[in-house]
Amino acid sequence: MSLRIVIADAFVSTAEWVDVLSALLPDARVRALDASGESRTNEDAGSADYAIGWNPGTDFFRTHQGLRAFFTMSAGVDRLLRTPGLPPQLPIVRLEDGGMAIQMAEYCLYEAIRQQRRFGEYDEQARQRIWRRKRIEEKQAWPIGIFGLGAIGAPIARTLAQAGFPVRGYARSPKQLAGIECFDDRHGLQTFLSGARILVIVAPRTADTEGLFDGERLRWLPEGAWLINIARGALVDEPALQAAIDDGHLSGATLDVFATEPLPESHPFWQHPHIRITPHISGITPIAESARQIADKILALEHGKTVTGTVDRGRGY
Repeated sequence: MSLRIVIADAFVSTAEWVDVLSALLPDARVRALDASGESRTNEDAGSADYAIGWNPGTDFFRTHQGLRAFFTMSAGVDRLLRTPGLPPQLPIVRLEDGGMAIQMAEYCLYEAIRQQRRFGEYDEQARQRIWRRKRIEEKQAWPIGIFGLGAIGAPIARTLAQAGFPVRGYARSPKQLAGIECFDDRHGLQTFLSGARILVIVAPRTADTEGLFDGERLRWLPEGAWLINIARGALVDEPALQAAIDDGHLSGATLDVFATEPLPESHPFWQHPHIRITPHISGITPIAESARQIADKILALEHGKTVTGTVDRGRGY
């Protein structure tokens, strides 16, 4: 009997996933669920060995009880772990980069250079028809802190260091990365944050990180620091962030993720002059590369092998 794979997510181009995976696994039967959670074929709703998605819906696991594993379309699994009915023993395998790290590194490098070269100030001058050059500080005066040194955070740190910025990274357990000053729980978060003129948040959402960057910790950053969040909106206390910017402790923030997405039209961040907003696009899942990774892991599991990227639910990643 051929493998049965279901693409279960209403917020992605499931048709493309079906086409790519069908080509990679020609002996498998790959189908997609529509936005209502119904199969687009005449197969039984629960006939699947493996599922792939990010937001499968509230009834998915009730109707798909024979799954051998669930593969996520992202590196983050926080939303999936909160899905009702998720079987406690079902293996969850997250994407390991899948081509997102380079995109996110480029995003952070762009924002870091924008701050260091004062391009935001030049944009404001242009709006006022002002022709005036500003003094530019060298990159060495712009130390960047990377909070999270996993499969995505580590490449971001290396990219920024290779561009000439001093880079420090923070992870829960000790890390060693060439050219990166590494901190962990032994040093303390305050020591790490106090030396970061730009802070990049790229850690997963867990019980330990949710709401971590509150009013107190944001003020552990140096005065005038800039915050970049490409992780999850829940890691940052949004009212506290706005307060830290409004009173001048932080110079501003670049936010790609938010506590509520899409960001509500009434949210004050939309009109804030010192907050840059992007709609969760810092790392968009490349389907071809990600599907190839998932297909290889499905074949490995079918041959009784272990695969990397399996989520430790106790840690949340």
